[in-house]
Amino acid sequence: MNEPESYIDRIQRLASHNKELKSQLDEMVKRFVNVENQNQYFQEALLRYAPELDMSSKENRRLIKRLKTVSILYVSVKGFERLYQLEKPEVMVDLLDELNLALDDIAFVYNVVKLKSVGDTMLFAAGLQGENRTNPIDIVRVALDMQEAANKLRTPDGGVFWQLKMGIHTGPVVATPKNNNKSSGYNFSGDSINIACRLGEASPESTISVSVMTYELIKEFFESEPIGKMPVKYKGNLGMFQVKGFLPEMQDEGHASETNHTYRIKYLMLKFMDIQEEMLDYLEHKLPGNLYYHNIKHTIDVTTEVELIGWAEGVSEEEVLLLKLAALFHDAGHTISYKDHEYYGTVMAREKLASYDFTGEQIDTVCRLIMATQMPPQPKDLLECIICDSDLDYLGRTDFIPVSNALFKELKEHQMVESWEAWNKMQLKFIGQHQYFTKTALQLREVNKQQQIERLEQVIKEGVIE
Repeated sequence: MNEPESYIDRIQRLASHNKELKSQLDEMVKRFVNVENQNQYFQEALLRYAPELDMSSKENRRLIKRLKTVSILYVSVKGFERLYQLEKPEVMVDLLDELNLALDDIAFVYNVVKLKSVGDTMLFAAGLQGENRTNPIDIVRVALDMQEAANKLRTPDGGVFWQLKMGIHTGPVVATPKNNNKSSGYNFSGDSINIACRLGEASPESTISVSVMTYELIKEFFESEPIGKMPVKYKGNLGMFQVKGFLPEMQDEGHASETNHTYRIKYLMLKFMDIQEEMLDYLEHKLPGNLYYHNIKHTIDVTTEVELIGWAEGVSEEEVLLLKLAALFHDAGHTISYKDHEYYGTVMAREKLASYDFTGEQIDTVCRLIMATQMPPQPKDLLECIICDSDLDYLGRTDFIPVSNALFKELKEHQMVESWEAWNKMQLKFIGQHQYFTKTALQLREVNKQQQIERLEQVIKEGVIE
């Protein structure tokens, strides 16, 4: 009979798994790195698509935006070749007007922008307002909803008349200011738009075709199957996939076109990566320079630790997500106030998370976890225990001494401690009263923490100044 896995083994296994996932992500990113080497090509494309913009001007070049990851949706309405066969074609024309309004409404719901409309061919884009990891998923959801809207508009005999051909590609786009003035809007150009158009035209009616680039970014959410390859200049043969719908495990029970809780949490996990990138950049530039302990490294450490302890303690995927969000914001309030930084961290979290579509209940939980990091720790449930243990993880780590020295330097500059001797006594009292709350932290850190107590007692006894 196999022995149950220990907490340490589980932590090590999870850490190894995280390393493998990071390696896979890095490999995926490498597939798109070649895009960065096509700047010259885009310069030529800009002159071709927007000759009115003087590229010799440094100011005009500065106004150009190069967006790395934008998802383009090509939509073409089909059915005009059958229109003349009808006794009352005006009825179908009215339905077409309804369809066009429905397509615009669907795009608006998902914050997707219509780039242009020529006749009954339209281009939509996701990711223009700010590049994010979820725009390929958003654009596919838009396409699925648009197909459903077209299927609902029936002829008098119950048939489907207007059908949509759709193609989606994710890649770089160049935004050029209209009339040499960014306040007038932008023109968009680049190979990504051309590829989406070709995919759409090659797609059978009432289907959605996506490029291999888009497929790699949506395959964990949608069911797709390969349908062939398309030759594309400078890129070789580009794989094509047809989107069938949501994966079974992502569907709401009994409603294949609606998503469930599993989908939402997986989607929010991607949102977290965008929030984390934004917040770490903010902290790097806004945290005061005299925060030698409560710096960006500490935030990263706590965010990593809550995930490891959370998985080891068996909490749900949603709870791990909320723990990571709380860790990300728990010291962000230092950009406003040193004394009440936990409170200001909750204010920042509420504002930011509301804009990312987290529920009120989720936001309340994140704020409660942030406030749980106040000293001394007094957690009231498992999630609070996890974040408290993660916040004071350094007490039982091998790098305790340099981290402790950094904290002393920070507190001294804030006039909260006077000398090394006073600091060591303060540390000894704090660590002596401190306890880890989770089984994982007790097993991983408690032994080292006891060694730190013994070392501090020896330092105080000998009067050593570190």
